[in-house]
Amino acid sequence: MEFAGVVVAAGSGSRAGAGAAKQWRTLGGRPVLRWSVEALLEAGAAEVVVVIPAGADAEAARALDGLVGWRTVAGGATRTASVQAGLAALQLDETAAVLIHDAARPLLTREVVDRLLTALGTSEAALPVLPVADSLKRDAGGMSGGAIEREGLVRAQTPQAFRLGALRGAYAAWPDDAAATDDVAVFEAAGGRVVLVPGDPALMKLTYPEDFAMAEALMTWETRMGLGLDAHRWGPGDTVWLCGVPISHDQTLMGHSDADAGLHALTDAILGAIGDGDIGDHFPPTDPQWKGARSDQFLVHAVERVRARGGRLVNVDVTLVCEQPRIKPHRAAMKARLAELLGLPLDAVSVKATTTEGMGFAGRQEGLAAQAIAAVALPVRAAG
Repeated sequence: MEFAGVVVAAGSGSRAGAGAAKQWRTLGGRPVLRWSVEALLEAGAAEVVVVIPAGADAEAARALDGLVGWRTVAGGATRTASVQAGLAALQLDETAAVLIHDAARPLLTREVVDRLLTALGTSEAALPVLPVADSLKRDAGGMSGGAIEREGLVRAQTPQAFRLGALRGAYAAWPDDAAATDDVAVFEAAGGRVVLVPGDPALMKLTYPEDFAMAEALMTWETRMGLGLDAHRWGPGDTVWLCGVPISHDQTLMGHSDADAGLHALTDAILGAIGDGDIGDHFPPTDPQWKGARSDQFLVHAVERVRARGGRLVNVDVTLVCEQPRIKPHRAAMKARLAELLGLPLDAVSVKATTTEGMGFAGRQEGLAAQAIAAVALPVRAAG
C-alpha cells in the first residue's frame, strides 16, 4: 500500500528540561527526530514531510543528514496547525495512506507500521493502542479523588493512519479555535470510524528528562566483533611503544607513526567492528602530519567513531607476538592505559603475550606482531 508520513516536530518540548528541544537531542547516538523519519522511510514511505519550527531548517538538515525522501515544512502555533501544514505539503493521491507521527515517539518499528497499513486496507483509520494496566485515580488537590474504572480504556499512541483525503476533510471541518489531543479526535469528530491495532510498549513518548534514560533501556543493542592485525620490523633505538606504554629496549619498532603495533591492531579491530575502514583510511601513512605521531590519538578517534553512532565498547583483547621485550612486567600498565583511553573498566581489557618459539619473523626477532579483537554494541531499534 502506498503511504506517506508526516512527522510532527514543531514543538519546543519545554517539559523535557533545559537544553535543545527534544527532537534535536540524541538518543542512542542519533537525533530523536532521525529515529522516526528513518523508520518510516525504511518501512517504505513514498515521502516523509517533517513539520519543524520556523527557522529550524539547519537543525533538521543536520539531524537527517544522509537520508533521502524527506522534506520540511514550517509548523504552526498548535499541533493541529502543524499537522494541517504537513498534510497540505503532501503530494500523493487523496486515496493514499498517511501516517501522522509524533517525533517525540522515536522507537517506531516496522511491525507497528505494518499493522496500521494492514488495518487501513479494510477500515477508514487505524490507531495503535496499549491496554491500561495501572489502577487509575483522580487527583483531588494532592489527595485521592476516587478510582476510575479502567475497563474499556486504552492508551493511544502514534503513528495514526488515515486516507489522505479523508483526514484533510476532517481537519477542514475542525473549528480553528478548538484543540485536539490527537488526529483520531479530529477524524472521529467528522464522523470517521477508527479501528484499534496493538501498539508497542517501547513506543513511549519522550516528555520528561528521565524518559530519555528509559528509552535507552528499551533499545535493542547489536553486538559486533572486529579483528585487527599489525606488524612492524625492529630497527635502531632505545624505546618501544606498546599498548600506549613506553618500554626501554635496545631496539625500536619502525613505522611512520610511533609504530605501536598493539594500538594499531586495536584501532583496526574497533573500526572493523563498525565497518568503518581501517587505520590507513583515517590516518594515511603518506600524510606527513602523522610522521612520528602518538598512536593513542588513532585509538581515541576509533572510539569516537563508535560513540558517534550511539555505540559503546564492550571489551577488548590484545595479543602481542614477540621474543623480546618481556611483556609481563608491563602488562598491568598496558591494561590501565588502554582502559583509560577506551573508557572501559580494567576487567573489560585484556593484554596477553606469546612467542612463536623461534619460528617466523617474530621468532627470528626481525619484528613484532599484534593481534586484537574488540566487541562493540550498537543500537538497532526498540525491543519488542
